Amino acid sequence: MVDDPRPTHARLAHLGDECAESRMRIGYSFWGFLTDGVLDTPDGGRSYRRPVIDALQQAGSHVVLVQANRDLIEAGVDLTGAYTFDDGLPGLDAIIYEWRWPLPARNTTVCGSPGHTCDLHRQQQLIDHFTHTRRLPTIIWDQDRRLPADDPLRLCPNVRVADYALRPGPGAITVNCPVPDGLLDTADPHQLARLPRPLPLVYVGNQYDRDDAFDHYFAPAAARATHRVAGKWTKTGAWPDIHFTGRVGFAEVAALHSQALATVLLLPERYRTVGHQTSRLFESITQGCLPLTPADIFGAEVFTPPQLHVRDAADVIDKITWIQRIAGTAEHAALIRACLDLLDPYRTSRQAAVLLAALRDLAGAGPSLITRSC
Repeated sequence: MVDDPRPTHARLAHLGDECAESRMRIGYSFWGFLTDGVLDTPDGGRSYRRPVIDALQQAGSHVVLVQANRDLIEAGVDLTGAYTFDDGLPGLDAIIYEWRWPLPARNTTVCGSPGHTCDLHRQQQLIDHFTHTRRLPTIIWDQDRRLPADDPLRLCPNVRVADYALRPGPGAITVNCPVPDGLLDTADPHQLARLPRPLPLVYVGNQYDRDDAFDHYFAPAAARATHRVAGKWTKTGAWPDIHFTGRVGFAEVAALHSQALATVLLLPERYRTVGHQTSRLFESITQGCLPLTPADIFGAEVFTPPQLHVRDAADVIDKITWIQRIAGTAEHAALIRACLDLLDPYRTSRQAAVLLAALRDLAGAGPSLITRSC
């Protein structure tokens, strides 16, 4: 993140003044929803996407949403009065991509075929026009670490790659998983500590590449505690005694965390080794569900207090027993407060300021962006 001593809102206002001078129109490409959307979709970005877009616009930019309007098409929610959607090639000054990658039998199939989603084709059309032909300042926000390390886009002078990781990929900058300011500003640790929490242990999230972490930290602990696992877990034969309950509606994520004492931050290996945290971190903390954190996650100490770090399932069981003992006390509230304080650097307004600063720097390169080739 940028090292700027000014308060976040002051930084955004300053960047907003600079953007307003040029009436910056920023294209924003994402495949997902701004609202709760529909049940059968793996779109973790719903936790923060709308606040990011709002923060960019609050700072003086005009954001144009350039993928399909899935809120309207699939969920029947009309946001066209509040946001600009354009599935053509509108006039833009810069563009941000939430990076999409090939998913066989989904976005690699022929347009119009059963089950096809056109996010990848549309992304390529946008890249060809805005990033390659027009050489607009471009941010590729690689939120799932899927852009190959040797992808030529990393070498384009008008492109910045951003990812969540504390140790980002080649040539990339860190733009952390954004925590909505409103969630942090309204979270009351004392009130959260007093909530009844009938579930000692919960995990809300999908299986994707988490089997090893689940097997090491969660499953043995769940055998000793009342628990629930919500999300898309399709290969569960190795854990016949785990209570898998399938996907839940987006609005239910907060409710589940508010009923649980603790969760475990289960990360794929490609996340663990670089300090890449997802929305699961703040979704749990802002509901008072304490995130037990594998100690071997790179940068674990900057995400959660050391009292919540674990090395194996035995540690998880010990921590749950301890949290049950202090539940509802001032000690419990202080622990929630410590977690909330560690989230402060990841506020959406701060991450929006980083995105705007990167676009400003790219725009400042001037003619070089149209004279050099990728």
